[in-house]
Amino acid sequence: MLPQKQAEEAIVSSFNETENEGKEEENEDHSMLSMKSFLWHGGSVYDAWFSCASNQVAQVLLTLPYSFSQLGMLSGILFQIFYGLIGSWTAYLISVLYIEYRSRKEKENVSFKNHVIQWFEVLDGLLGPYWKALGLAFNCTFLLFGSVIQLIACASNIYYINDRLDKRTWTYIFGACCATTVFIPSFHNYRIWSFLGLGMTTYTAWYMTIAAAIHGQVDGVTHSAPTKLVLYFTGATNILYTFGGHAVTVEIMHAMWKPQKFKYIYLGATLYVFTLTLPSASAVYWAFGDELLNHANAFSLLPRNGFRDAAVILMLIHQFITFGFACTPLYFVWEKVIGLHDTKSICLRAIARLPVVIPIWFLAIIFPFFGPINSAVGALLVSFTVYIIPAMAHMLTYRTASARQNATEKPPFFLPSWTAMYVINSFIVVWVLVVGFGLGGWASVTNFVKQVDTFGLFAKCYQCPKTPPHH
Repeated sequence: MLPQKQAEEAIVSSFNETENEGKEEENEDHSMLSMKSFLWHGGSVYDAWFSCASNQVAQVLLTLPYSFSQLGMLSGILFQIFYGLIGSWTAYLISVLYIEYRSRKEKENVSFKNHVIQWFEVLDGLLGPYWKALGLAFNCTFLLFGSVIQLIACASNIYYINDRLDKRTWTYIFGACCATTVFIPSFHNYRIWSFLGLGMTTYTAWYMTIAAAIHGQVDGVTHSAPTKLVLYFTGATNILYTFGGHAVTVEIMHAMWKPQKFKYIYLGATLYVFTLTLPSASAVYWAFGDELLNHANAFSLLPRNGFRDAAVILMLIHQFITFGFACTPLYFVWEKVIGLHDTKSICLRAIARLPVVIPIWFLAIIFPFFGPINSAVGALLVSFTVYIIPAMAHMLTYRTASARQNATEKPPFFLPSWTAMYVINSFIVVWVLVVGFGLGGWASVTNFVKQVDTFGLFAKCYQCPKTPPHH
């Protein structure tokens, strides 16, 4: 891998230029510039907030009622709040480590003008090559499966509007559509998309809440969860996955003009996300109860009408955006491996990136299990990528008295002692290792294997009605 990453030149040079050139061009063509920067150049606190919030909840919104049917209402709500706060805490730790790494490097006169810092480089700079390898392995695998999940979700959703084609055929079609993300150069160009994405999930969440309330409870509704340990921990792990959307936190932060301001943005994004996930999951579970155990996608139970179709279409667009978000860091890593990183030609880079999309496409066709795959990814990948590695990295970075004394970022005002930080970080590592990775891994893999036994690999139409209704 090239130490000097010319790859993201495009992003960062534009990110640096916005500040300088903005002032020069202002007089020349104010309206043109303001329109362009409004749509394209995002580096403010609000941009970061939109990116975090829209990236956190996409198709998971549709599987949370299914998790509630496994957990029960009370556990479902408590786990969301618990993992939301822990997720915000580890995002805070990632931001502290990023600032620490950047300030150490800048003291050595390293310039980041043509260089976007990624999470594995922060680990490498602070803790050495083994941590870099660990961070890279988990992050890449997580992003790979994150992209797979978006494809499965696209096929699962479109089927509820048009069931003339089975879900597998839809996966072929959407794989081809999502492959066009190879043409989007970098994260810097996602400003308007993040904004739209959040609008789409907000609409869908409130549509689900209101539609379930209007529909009312189905006849003889039962809310028997929690019944089985396997289901309980599968549901809990899907929620762990929900609030583990910070595989691209460092990239989002690096695109900010003042990354120091990132600290509490993730918490703000999470609090907003609660207003979407808690009402929608509770309402749909209240209305349908145990029926959700066999319907991982909430759309399959809600009455078919124009509002539902609008929600499906908006979620499809959002999944396309999220696919791009998850794939872009993988494209960068792949370009570095094959040495095409500094190529100016967008077409050449797009062709070089295609081998990244093909295995994602293939995996989505082999394992079309919407819902169970979220939990498996949550237990085996998110638990480490998002919770355990940042907490351990923080403890190891500040294990010496001198490191604590010279820390760029001191502990937060509400938790002023280093000891308290160690206690919280240790608790997160142990809890996620035992409950998330251990019990969650056992439960979600057991559930996943059961889906494979029931539906088979390459399932043509996962959880489809026996006789598809033609319209």
